[in-house]
Amino acid sequence: MHTREDKLAAFGRMLDVLDELRVKCPWDRKQTNESLRPNTIEETFELADALASDDTDNIKKELGDVLLHIAFYSKIADEKKQFDIADVCNALCDKLIFRHPHVFGEVKVESTDQVLENWEQLKLKEKDGNKTVLGGVPAALPALIKANRIQEKARNVGFDWEVPEQVWDKVAEEIQEVKDEICSGDKEKLQGEFGDLLFAVVNAARLYGVDPENALEKTNRKFIKRFNYLEQKVKAQGKDLKSMTLSEMDEIWNEAKTLSE
Repeated sequence: MHTREDKLAAFGRMLDVLDELRVKCPWDRKQTNESLRPNTIEETFELADALASDDTDNIKKELGDVLLHIAFYSKIADEKKQFDIADVCNALCDKLIFRHPHVFGEVKVESTDQVLENWEQLKLKEKDGNKTVLGGVPAALPALIKANRIQEKARNVGFDWEVPEQVWDKVAEEIQEVKDEICSGDKEKLQGEFGDLLFAVVNAARLYGVDPENALEKTNRKFIKRFNYLEQKVKAQGKDLKSMTLSEMDEIWNEAKTLSE
């Protein structure tokens, strides 16, 4: 592996390359915060996909792409005399030191739960920190991730079930309310009840130490793999999915399940 000096030199090389691109490349030269934003979102999702696949080579590549964007935004700000990459790094270090008094100070902690509780309290005390407990949850987060973050933040100030098993009564209650609204025929209320049910299921996953986003993505990938097997098997038989019965498709689906176990 590289030495600390090698890593610092590589970081400096990246900044030098970006400086040259900003001057000599027509595309890089015209980029702004606004024009880069969609690409940043795309690169972040590509990194998330590589992480979910545990693809080491791709993780390295996508981390580089995300790092480029961080450096690029810092470069643009430097040109405007707003801040530079050193300010970004120093602000990050200051924040990490402030939020880890059990490492850089005299505070004692016994568990990761205490670390998280302290973290949320310290964020509220910061000069430019969140004014409310849920104020730090980005509005643009996907709904599933946002639900989990909301619940985590509420937990860190003590608003949570006393024991995980209590959540199942809530899940059962929400399922019944969904069924009731299905019978009523009120689509708007049904949507609300489905939202409550999903929120409760996210809560259950969190309480049992399961990240709901990762869990659902694994299921998505599993379904895609099995459905692709079904589709390919049907095509190999010279048939079409639309012409098959559900029973016939289930038989092949069960083959796919057996092969993936």
